Amino acid sequence: MTEVRHNWTTEEISEIYYSPLLDLIYRSATIHRENKDYSEVQISSLISIKTGGCPEDCAYCPQAARYNTGVDVHAMMPKEEVLEAAAKAKAGGASRLCMGAAWREVRDNRDFDKVLEMVTGVNAMGMEVCCTLGMLTENQAQRLADAGLYAYNHNLDTSEDDYKRIITTRTYDDRLNTLDNVRKAHISVCSGGIIGLGETNEDRISMLKTLSTMPQHPESVPINALVPVKGTPLADQPRVSVWDMVRMIATAKIVMPKSVIRLSAGRTEMTTVEQAFCFMAGANSIFAGEKLLTTPNPSFSDDMAMLELLGLKPREAFKNGRPKQKVEEIEA
Repeated sequence: MTEVRHNWTTEEISEIYYSPLLDLIYRSATIHRENKDYSEVQISSLISIKTGGCPEDCAYCPQAARYNTGVDVHAMMPKEEVLEAAAKAKAGGASRLCMGAAWREVRDNRDFDKVLEMVTGVNAMGMEVCCTLGMLTENQAQRLADAGLYAYNHNLDTSEDDYKRIITTRTYDDRLNTLDNVRKAHISVCSGGIIGLGETNEDRISMLKTLSTMPQHPESVPINALVPVKGTPLADQPRVSVWDMVRMIATAKIVMPKSVIRLSAGRTEMTTVEQAFCFMAGANSIFAGEKLLTTPNPSFSDDMAMLELLGLKPREAFKNGRPKQKVEEIEA
């Protein structure tokens, strides 16, 4: 069984990343198959519960208020609509619902109270609940945990050195601090990045080093391909090669063998054959449903047909147990 390490060096990860592609896929696929659940794919659905008007300047994001991308600003969705969307996603095969709000950070106000109610409601439906709401304090993370939150998504996006080219309205340490706060609340961590931003291979390797040398690896690591959006600074970036996606997924699986590697944004541009290589390389999670927040995504029916063709099956919710509660409750 492959050892889980937290002391990877840049040189070691670089050697893996640059290894011949078929050798890389074989190695990652072998590690992936050491897990008896290798044929299971976690299916998540992502909805935008509060869209547009974000004060951040993320160069890839159509929801930033400063860019003219044609995304309309919408206030917080009513809880009833969220629960309806969750029921629809569950019926389509999803075991996790991810809720995203275009916020820089969580504020202790009525909107956050509504999010807590949504988390409680979706959790009661037997679905894992994930949120991506921007920066969190330790107290806010604990309130989400108490409401039943299973996972929190907060991507690093790119390497620490490349970060300021992509975002100037928050720091890399801000991201890491939020992840620390999530850990303290015993919520599982979902954190990965985006390729195709104009970064170098060394930036990709550096991001994977940051993730793989954390005291506890993220339970979920999304690998996104940039979806260029007109009106954003990265609108003219070329499409990422599928082999770059495979290389990232395979390297992530090797250095974080117990993490779920999510094939995320950019799947609409991939053929079934290309996605099959990603699954072979170690991807065992996808977002299903027609939209990822504001960008297109394959439908549930298309994805279910693909999984059936490839001999893969949806993973049930809470396969690894429900989220841990407060430390004092665990020790009681």
